Amino acid sequence: MSDEIVFYTNPMSRGRIVRWMLEELGQPYRTEVLEYGTTMKAPAYLAINPMGKVPAVAWRGVVVTECAAICAWLADAFPKAGLAPAFDDPARGPWLRWLFFAAGPLEAAVTAKSLGLLAPADKAMQAGYGSFESTIDTLETAVARGPYILGDRFSAADVYVGSQIIWGLMFRTLPERPAFKAYADRLSTRPAAVRAREIDDALIAAAAARTG
Repeated sequence: MSDEIVFYTNPMSRGRIVRWMLEELGQPYRTEVLEYGTTMKAPAYLAINPMGKVPAVAWRGVVVTECAAICAWLADAFPKAGLAPAFDDPARGPWLRWLFFAAGPLEAAVTAKSLGLLAPADKAMQAGYGSFESTIDTLETAVARGPYILGDRFSAADVYVGSQIIWGLMFRTLPERPAFKAYADRLSTRPAAVRAREIDDALIAAAAARTG
């Protein structure tokens, strides 16, 4: 059973979220870069993630996929990093709440709006997000109190929620509200976030140089 953290990713994917999380942990890890349509769908990787998608993380014989799950799992696996409230900490509830709000209603609502597939008003009760507007208003309440999801305490929830907001503002899938911009600006300058961004951007540049 290997004690090495293995990170399967592509620098142009949601793996950028997990890269940031790993950099916040401060633990050594090995990166396996996979390509769309080839190594990502090869038998060797499908044995790790049958969806043939990234990211995935393997550690001590356990494989975890899905970004929010990876962030939560790593935060619990390495408690010294201080990225997850303890199980008996009252902050544990809000921490889980906002992690999975962003993974569930928020991502579903943003994706549906981007594809022009939002539930009509008379069917909104059938959608887990209800309405796009109520989902975005709820997200704002999570970050407006600040500076972080848990107040003064940065956590893995900020890595995941923050990534959704940073990308949402960049690609204009979220409205540019002052609370979102202030939160994104705070998170984007964290040393671990900067390191993660530089690593993935360098991988993209190297791939472009090879094919160009």
